[in-house]
Order: sequence, then structure tokens, then C-alpha cells
Amino acid sequence: MAVRVQQEPFDYGAECAAFAKAASRAGAGAVVTFCGVVRDLPGGGMQRMEIEHYPGMTERALGDIEAQARARWALDAVAIIHRHGPMAPGEMIMMVATGSAHRADAFAAAEFLMDYLKSRAPFWKKEIGAQGAEWVAAKEDDERALDRW
Repeated sequence: MAVRVQQEPFDYGAECAAFAKAASRAGAGAVVTFCGVVRDLPGGGMQRMEIEHYPGMTERALGDIEAQARARWALDAVAIIHRHGPMAPGEMIMMVATGSAHRADAFAAAEFLMDYLKSRAPFWKKEIGAQGAEWVAAKEDDERALDRW
């Protein structure tokens, strides 16, 4: 299990390369990765996004969802990296990587993990712009995405 919750930026290319190598050694023939990036506000003006979490609780929750993915799909490797703290538009927020013998399980598990991270993971996001700060509420589309699992 590779779950990291951290404030520091991560090198997506290096993380992907290291994951692919480790997953391959574990038997994977397919690797799927996804990276979430801080979007600017419509029309611009985002100064930063701040993400809060409860240390300990968050890592346990991500470990639980990773275990659920492993129980549902034949996975050789899984990695979840999620940042917290202040981030500027264009900075990477999170990464999910899955490795499996075949692509179907790797893709399905990655989508499952991403849907969970977007809607259920214990992170709270606040957008800070020229007009002030606003907490980000869950979107209906993100909630509906969970229905397929």
C-alpha cells in the first residue's frame, strides 16, 4: 500500500516512473495514472486553494478505500498521493496510480479511487480569490459518479 498525505509538491513524472517500475516487478502489465491539478476560477482570479484534513483519520480513510479497490479488482500495485495546505492554480493536488496484469482492472480501480477522492475523502477545500474565500461544496455530478460503484 502506498498512501501519502503531504503538504510538499511531488514530481508527477518521477512518481509515475517509480510506480510503473515497481508495479512491473509485482507482475503488472498495465499501469494507469491520474493527476488532479488546481483549476483557476472561471474568468480567472484564483489566488490559491487551501486543503485541510485531519491527520491520522485521512490516512486511515485512504487506506480503507485502497483496500476496497484491491478487494474488487486484481491489482498488483496501488498508489495514492494527496496534498494539503495552500496551492496555486496549476499545482498538482493528487495522484492515483494502479497497476494490474491487464488494463481493464487498472482503469476501473483508478476511476473508483478518483471518484472516492473527489466526493468522500476527508479533505476540505477552500478557494481564495480576489472576491474573498469560499468553501468548495461537493458537486452533484461527482456524487452521481459514485453510484456506478
